[in-house]
Amino acid sequence: QVQLVESGGGLVQAGGSLRLSCAASGSIFRLNTMGWYRQAPGKQRDMVASITEGGTIVYVDSVKGRFTISRDNAKNTVYLQMNSLKPEDTAVYYCNLRPRIYYPNVYWGSGTQVTVSS
Repeated sequence: QVQLVESGGGLVQAGGSLRLSCAASGSIFRLNTMGWYRQAPGKQRDMVASITEGGTIVYVDSVKGRFTISRDNAKNTVYLQMNSLKPEDTAVYYCNLRPRIYYPNVYWGSGTQVTVSS
């Protein structure tokens, strides 16, 4: 019902910046939370940041002050501006969409690689 396509990943040196984008398409319920998760090899997938259609934002502590999440509801797109990148940020970043309903389906993109070199 919903497709998510990420873009903007790449290779950057420590201290650099990247901007990720995720465009959603399909049958999108208006009330929803969109977010970014990341997963490194051998580790679990963890939430990085999320934002509701009304602009309520949550960040994981490790990216607070460095990353900024935003969204354009008219374009069904969520962004993640990543500044002051660290090698520990290296992971595959996945876009996520969760309709704010009972028993929601959860949708995932296929991921985009972010690599931060020392």
